[in-house]
Amino acid sequence: MKQIRWLLVFALLAVVANVADAGAKSGWLTDYKQAQQQAKSNKKVMLLDFTGSDWCGWCIKLDKEVFSKPEFQEYANKNLVLVELDFPRRKEISATERSQNEELAQEHGVQGFPTLIVLDSNGKKMGELSYGAAVPELCRYRGGQPFRSFSKLAMKAAGVARGSRLFSGTAAP
Repeated sequence: MKQIRWLLVFALLAVVANVADAGAKSGWLTDYKQAQQQAKSNKKVMLLDFTGSDWCGWCIKLDKEVFSKPEFQEYANKNLVLVELDFPRRKEISATERSQNEELAQEHGVQGFPTLIVLDSNGKKMGELSYGAAVPELCRYRGGQPFRSFSKLAMKAAGVARGSRLFSGTAAP
């Protein structure tokens, strides 16, 4: 009988761990207002990741080949507030989060996934990468470190005029 109880306890813990893991990626916020406050207080820019985390192949590839890399995470910790705005098909998100994500997608004219938008702490758009521009630039390996391409673009968007043209697609990289 004790073995069955312990088995049930471990099974319950495994379920709880899976539910907790179903949220945003580690280091990413899902609450836009909280992210904006954090960006203001830490004098950082926000990176919004509009994603279909459990069904979009390019989003999964981007996460695996860029966002999960220690080099990107180190860069992001110093320079960015990361915001995941997810549109999952299989995993559940709260109605509040879904509504927030839909409003932000409409506000920023998101047409597909992944779409990455860099905002200053006041919510002013500094740059954007959408499906067509993001995949070649973010998923391309350069010296074995695909994040470099993104970090260059993000740095340009944060302080160089040409950066905003890169994100909008009006300038060649």
